[in-house]
Amino acid sequence: MELRVSCNLCFQIDDVAALILMLRPFRGIQQWVMRETYTIKPAVAIIESTDSYGNSYQRLVAYPGELLIYTAAEVIVEDYQETSPGACFIEIQNLPDNVLPFLLPSRYCESDRFGELARTITSDAMPGYDQVYKIVEWIRLAVHYIPGSSDFPLSALEIHQRGYGVCRDLAHLGIALCRSISIPARIVVGYLHNLEPMDMHAWFEAYVGGRWYTFDPTQADLFGGRVIIAFGRDAADVSVFHQFGSGALLTRMQVNVEILHNTVN
Repeated sequence: MELRVSCNLCFQIDDVAALILMLRPFRGIQQWVMRETYTIKPAVAIIESTDSYGNSYQRLVAYPGELLIYTAAEVIVEDYQETSPGACFIEIQNLPDNVLPFLLPSRYCESDRFGELARTITSDAMPGYDQVYKIVEWIRLAVHYIPGSSDFPLSALEIHQRGYGVCRDLAHLGIALCRSISIPARIVVGYLHNLEPMDMHAWFEAYVGGRWYTFDPTQADLFGGRVIIAFGRDAADVSVFHQFGSGALLTRMQVNVEILHNTVN
């Protein structure tokens, strides 16, 4: 599937402000970026770097006035998401080194608080993929997915108590439950074709059977057409933008995903 994705941002800058942006699609085996545009008006100096998870981020200093950021990319992704019922649990001593950080509690995923609940949810499931599937099914029943219901990240514990949240919140809960039973899990932020309402989307991946698999508590079916921007421990690692100080206000954000070519026969 060939998709064209775009995210346009408008900031009102009242005082000199530092911004860190994470808007470029991830370069990796999951997808192929054919072409990309990234325009900032007015033009400012940008420093681009790669974090410890392989995500691209851009650093800049903005000056008073309106700052416009236009990004777009054409990306080839899978039409579907692979599933693997029965994929085995990987013992801790056999996990790759780069997977180990996704076992630990993090700012928004307090996995040390969810062990009893996760064991109850997965009591009749085979260790591994089937446990994660049970967790996702439980979240769909126990937590309402309500787009726009929170403006800032909430922790897994807060979402469990509140009973509703946005895609990012449900991903946090899934990650915390997985980690609490020693299954590595990480958040993913990006685009999803046909998402309603259209916006940036978040889901999670779990490491079972020797690889990462996609899980999405917000969708009844595990759709393909996903363009990944970034991976991380939780939302603190994968925010589309961070602003430092009070001098920058996001006044508009427009996200679009359109299909250019579908390889499904």
